[in-house]
Amino acid sequence: MAEAHQAVAFQFTVTPEGLDFHLSREAVKQFYLAGVYSWKKRLICAKNSFLTGVYPASPSSWMVVVMATAGSFYCQVDPSLGVISRISRHLPESRFLGMEGRTAVSAVLFSTGVWLSAVLLFRQALKLLLSYHGWMFEPHGKMSRSTKIWVALMKVLSIRKPLLYSFQTSLPKLPVPSVQATITRYLESVRPLMDDEKYSKMEVLAKEFKEKTAPRLQKYLILKSWWTTNYVSDWWEQYIYLRGRSPLMVNSNYYAMDFLYVTPSHIQAARAGNAVHAILLYRRKLDRGEIPPVMALGIVPMCSYQSERMFNTTRIPGKETDTLLHLMESKHLAVYHKGRFYKVWLYYGGQHLRPRDLEQQFQRILDDPSPPQPGEERLAALTAGERVPWAEARARFFSHGKNKISLDAIERAAFFLTLDEEEHGYVPGREGCMDAYAKSLLHGHCYDRWFDKSFTLVVYKNGKLGANAEHSWADAPIIGHLWEFMLGTDKFQLGYTEEGHCRGEPDTLLAPPQRLQWDIPPECCAAIESSYRLAKALADDVDFCCFQFSDFGKGLIKKCRTSPDAFIQISLQLAHFRDKGCFCLTYEASMTRLFREGRTETVRSCTSESTAFVRSMSDPRQSRSERQRLFKLAAEKHQHMYRMAMTGAGIDRHLFCLYVVSRYLGVESPFLAQVLSEPWRLSTSQTPQQQLKMFDLNKYPDHVSTGGGFGPVADDGYGVSYIIAGENLITFHISSKFSSSETDSKRFGRNIRQAMLDIAELFD
Repeated sequence: MAEAHQAVAFQFTVTPEGLDFHLSREAVKQFYLAGVYSWKKRLICAKNSFLTGVYPASPSSWMVVVMATAGSFYCQVDPSLGVISRISRHLPESRFLGMEGRTAVSAVLFSTGVWLSAVLLFRQALKLLLSYHGWMFEPHGKMSRSTKIWVALMKVLSIRKPLLYSFQTSLPKLPVPSVQATITRYLESVRPLMDDEKYSKMEVLAKEFKEKTAPRLQKYLILKSWWTTNYVSDWWEQYIYLRGRSPLMVNSNYYAMDFLYVTPSHIQAARAGNAVHAILLYRRKLDRGEIPPVMALGIVPMCSYQSERMFNTTRIPGKETDTLLHLMESKHLAVYHKGRFYKVWLYYGGQHLRPRDLEQQFQRILDDPSPPQPGEERLAALTAGERVPWAEARARFFSHGKNKISLDAIERAAFFLTLDEEEHGYVPGREGCMDAYAKSLLHGHCYDRWFDKSFTLVVYKNGKLGANAEHSWADAPIIGHLWEFMLGTDKFQLGYTEEGHCRGEPDTLLAPPQRLQWDIPPECCAAIESSYRLAKALADDVDFCCFQFSDFGKGLIKKCRTSPDAFIQISLQLAHFRDKGCFCLTYEASMTRLFREGRTETVRSCTSESTAFVRSMSDPRQSRSERQRLFKLAAEKHQHMYRMAMTGAGIDRHLFCLYVVSRYLGVESPFLAQVLSEPWRLSTSQTPQQQLKMFDLNKYPDHVSTGGGFGPVADDGYGVSYIIAGENLITFHISSKFSSSETDSKRFGRNIRQAMLDIAELFD
């Protein structure tokens, strides 16, 4: 009972002699240490906020300005041209300040004003420099004189090591493209998908929209861009994600996988202990802003605002729209195992629990023989079903009593952890093992992930890891950055003993995890069962194929003198044409994080150039040299479109915002209605690798990442995610639906493999 006694700091009882006080010194010590840690965190955050606010200047530069001003006065030179004397005359009278003291204070005030003016000037200069994107459109290996000058200025202004948010207020705003440019690019993108008759009709609709409806909508959009930080992101989050009423599972959430070949420890509790501790280390760096921003070319910062809601965040269901609950701090973790929910404290004495202590806590959960309470096992199915039934059940059954307390423990947790009873991962020679691994992470059993949490960490019985992430708060590269940090820290910094346990000795006096208590009535059980049945049907319909392409990688692709992404996207077009005998509207996600609060833009990868190349591959009359020429044209076109999307000249976000404005104004637009109703039958995304410095793949070739994936966007389409890991491996994640007679994920995977081999053969 030592744990229970430690939990009580102060007790008293009434006796005939008076009050009898009992004080737990250990508990008071822990309260004291927790307070010290809290204030230490606040001071560090305040310091880093100041450093971020004055970047690229620093406190030492302020000292230099003050000392220079003082030195000038010592040499009887007034650099202020009389301003310091004027300040001195206006200082209040004080017997503690003589003439020299008043002059010194005035000099410091003048120096501070000069320094702050310089800070504002430098930040404005940095903003202007970051608005230049010409570097992105220059040929590989060549750099114009203007770009060289720009690079030199960027290096001078960002010579100080930046913190995570150092560049935030210096990033430019996302520009609003002209209606003419957007419509021209849109018509160009749909030309290869329409016959002459359909295209002529679309041209008429586009012309009518451009001349009659668009000018008014564009004015409102430009006005919004003036008074908001980003004219797209708030509407994108609200209307694309939070107002969606369909299940998050499969339709919106996505997943991330563990190392492909390596499992650092096969002890489930130990792997969970190291992983959770590594994630907490990342959270501490994130809270303090100590993570360096992601930089293109090593000098161009990407927006970091999405990282703010990575932890302590939950999507709360509503009848019409969901909301995001984000807390500044959370000191516990919500854990699920065999139908039971637990609350695990992450701190002791104001410090993170060590990996060995976390392992002990998770092992206590694994060893707990108690059964689930009535209705508890499938409770999380409510988060897997449609949003309205979940909102109604939450308001009716979880707004008071022990249910509210337990639900708060989950929704206010740092993140969610599932200790899964299954075993998954790559097993050489076992067909379908990666497919099952992907499906497990995407939907599990439909009740063993909390799909509303910012992310759910899944640790399998054999020590393999994975994550399921909610999409509204951020995009996949944000979770990817955390995920790479966690994998690298787990394996190369924290490590394990020879037996596979976390290093160190556990504190056996730690209070055990707290079992969450529920009182779930039959009506709530019926709602849970209804959501479960719907989610189970959705999950069973997902057809997954996850495979490794190891015939070649980016090393050989670069010999084709094109980007690996363009090579794969053109291969996907060839594979889709062979799979279905036609072309389709293709979605490739790109980032707009060169701009403040930027999220994503669409690259429409099915172009006239790519379709011309694909047709040439099935035309025996085409020569090898002609196919090479057409491929290079298609690759150049794709790279140009990708750059346009990244620099704010995309198509789809602009059209989406014009549509939102039209709905606000009650304006009907046949053109916009047609554009936004077109299905994306091929939805693709590349998983970037962002933290290669944490471990060298040349030195540790087995420690390649498997990336992650998502569910199909269209009922009769494919979802394709891929990661280019190392020089000779590309992992593909392909999803579709069994209910569609037009799709087959394994067939499409075979077509992708063959398409890549056929294109590579052109350049042998």
